[in-house]
Amino acid sequence: MKYFLGVDAGGSKTCAMIADEQGKVMGAGKSGNGNHQLNREQAADSLHQAVSEAITASGLTRDQLDYSWFGLAGADREADFRILRPIISSLGLPRTDISCDTWNALRSGTEKNYGLVLICGSGVNCSGKNPAGAAYQCGGFGYRFGDFGGGYDLSMEVFRSVLRADDGREMETVLSKRLTQLLGYTTVSELREDYLDHFRDLPPQIAELLFQAAEEGDPVATGLLVKQGDELGLAAASAIRRLAMEEDVFDIVLAGSLLTKGDRSGIIRRAIERRVKLAAPNGTLRILTREPVVGSVILAMESSGMHVNQEVLDHLSEGKEGQLSWRKH
Repeated sequence: MKYFLGVDAGGSKTCAMIADEQGKVMGAGKSGNGNHQLNREQAADSLHQAVSEAITASGLTRDQLDYSWFGLAGADREADFRILRPIISSLGLPRTDISCDTWNALRSGTEKNYGLVLICGSGVNCSGKNPAGAAYQCGGFGYRFGDFGGGYDLSMEVFRSVLRADDGREMETVLSKRLTQLLGYTTVSELREDYLDHFRDLPPQIAELLFQAAEEGDPVATGLLVKQGDELGLAAASAIRRLAMEEDVFDIVLAGSLLTKGDRSGIIRRAIERRVKLAAPNGTLRILTREPVVGSVILAMESSGMHVNQEVLDHLSEGKEGQLSWRKH
């Protein structure tokens, strides 16, 4: 029997899963931030913790793992891989590979080995692979480099909108009351003065206020969510054109907490779809329902030369986070 390790690491959590060649989940582990761009030492510790927990839970040894795939947020350029390779090498695993976390999210969300993936969690990213195997990444490097959105950017947009509404440059919004309550202030003026006096980071959870306010019909919140979807759709359309996929039939996998959990009313999704359909009428949006770490296990299996059939996929899906609770299966 062969065994495979998959890891999915982002800015908020790192998940590891071990499965056998039949797709039975043997064990799993979970830890915190796994993005080296946010904190290199913390990411290394998180990867070690999650992998060690998964191995302990499985009852296996490292040498018994046939192949391990690491889908890591921030694994974008060679400069990143020079940092990540020694970290992964220090885990003492026989055969490993590293990719950006977009690729395991894509593989988890579609039955095909090609397509597009849009991630909108703490940050945003877009990657695609065409049927011939050519790949392209559009964005993923932050606001300065052309991106818009994700939890960090949207939190800033909420903050700005509330201050602009208070001084009359923006229409009134229920976000004002929700933001001051969340951050522990009684008025927007009090909030402004305190933030002017002290440098404080804005928690990305502020972005969640947008969905609550939009459900109440708040135009400011709705406008920001529409802009988020439009920007993601622009990235998808760019990738589609670069990969010459305009006439192809493929899936566009929507991943990241703001798309899979936050966008219950579908405001972001509909804006994405408007852009995508103009670029590729045969592209189909699919919300990621499997945990992205499942895609890492699939990629590990395929890298070892194994064909992953539907039965294996079904078994792996049974081991997603909610059912497994990241304990031994």
